Amino acid sequence: MSQKKDYVVLAYYHFFQCLDPHGEVDKFLAYLGQCDATSRIYISEEGINGQMSIRHDQAEAFMEWVRQDERFAGMEFKIQFYHEHVFPRLTVKYRKQLVAIDFEVDRSLKGHYLTPQEWKEHLDSGQDHLLLDVRNDYEWKIGHFKGATLPPCSTFRDFPDYADQLKESHDPKKTKVLMYCTGGIRCEIYSSLLKQKGFENVFQLEGGIIKYGEENGNKHWKGKLFVFDDRLSVPMSEEEETISICHHCQKECDTYLNCANMDCNELFTCCDSCTVDFTGCCCEKCKGAPRVRPYHKDEPHKPFRRYHLLRQENKKK
Repeated sequence: MSQKKDYVVLAYYHFFQCLDPHGEVDKFLAYLGQCDATSRIYISEEGINGQMSIRHDQAEAFMEWVRQDERFAGMEFKIQFYHEHVFPRLTVKYRKQLVAIDFEVDRSLKGHYLTPQEWKEHLDSGQDHLLLDVRNDYEWKIGHFKGATLPPCSTFRDFPDYADQLKESHDPKKTKVLMYCTGGIRCEIYSSLLKQKGFENVFQLEGGIIKYGEENGNKHWKGKLFVFDDRLSVPMSEEEETISICHHCQKECDTYLNCANMDCNELFTCCDSCTVDFTGCCCEKCKGAPRVRPYHKDEPHKPFRRYHLLRQENKKK
């Protein structure tokens, strides 16, 4: 029996000159504090980058409230549905960099947008291109576009150096680069960086993988989509293939866990059987660690939970 999906999961970003980011933080906290909502929203002088879940009957009112501000009029919301909140708490914070790259990027240099339909048509055509995944390695390990170049970068801060490597292996004047990321914001930064590095034909998937999946399912895609919330991964369609393996037993598996040992917190793929055997931990040593999240076989521990908050949650069950 499918679970009732009472919550809307929203992903959005918008670049604009924000003169008072701390004031914007207070404004969003004041509004969302009256709602049944959880979030991880960052606001800076550059703009806003938000992911959140909100009760279904409050979602449209929130989006309308945001759009009333003319600065956000063109902001697109990527929408999914889920049976519970996907973040542990309501978080709205100031952050200097919306995307942590530690590199001065000239955003006046932009790549060309391809709509999900145009992206699909281009992949259908088989034209020559460099199909570039600009996500972290643990993201593309469980799912990516077929034929994509998969950079061995564990954080987005590694990508400026990777751009220099691309210049050595590909002619920046002749190479047609098609890049993609989860929701689009990293492509906004990396397309500018590649243009800055001398690449002339740079294209990016508008709305990211989330938007593509909404319109085209898993066409040209294999595996699952990694997401930065309690779900950790979501299917692109009902028909999907598993491309990764369990950390423990090496069987096919695309379910991610954070190690239940709070002092480890390693992200790893784990099958149902090994999740039970290792109680949500990445190794035997972590099973015996002093600060291990309580484990329940009916609901494996959720990521990003502080130890005392998780104990409070489990006491309520």
